[in-house]
Amino acid sequence: MKLHFSTANLTDLDAIMRIEQAGFTPQEAASRSSMAARIIHYPDTFIVARTDQTIAGYIVGPATSQSTITDDLFVTIQPNSAAAPYIAILSLAVAPDLQHHGIGRQLLAKMSDVARKQNRIAITLTCLQRLIPFYEHAGFHNDGQAASTHAGEVWFNMTKAVTPMSES
Repeated sequence: MKLHFSTANLTDLDAIMRIEQAGFTPQEAASRSSMAARIIHYPDTFIVARTDQTIAGYIVGPATSQSTITDDLFVTIQPNSAAAPYIAILSLAVAPDLQHHGIGRQLLAKMSDVARKQNRIAITLTCLQRLIPFYEHAGFHNDGQAASTHAGEVWFNMTKAVTPMSES
């Protein structure tokens, strides 16, 4: 399957929301207004994977000074800061009928490239326990249980160091 990667735009919102709602519980999923705000305020860190016909998946997260995700990042949306050392992944989702084809791993790799080019030092995210092996396989380190109680779930902090372009 041939994929094309680009930044998200508001015309992608319907497709993104279908994938978001299929991939997360109603308590976990971002609202339509939050997702639209992320497209607007995180233009360089909201990446979509496209087939010729449709959006296959996406990854989004703000640049932040926080080394771990806190619940406020899910509700407070501010433009990315060039000085922030981290990218915090808020959502990585792939259309259900296109899962298990490496799209999620490719989206993580694209975000790593963005982080490197923007001279960030790491990517951080939280995930459910069942997803820890997926993220470890993608080069993330399990930093233990997160303080986050988003959607009433138990989350785990995962971090992947990146080498900024200025240091390579």
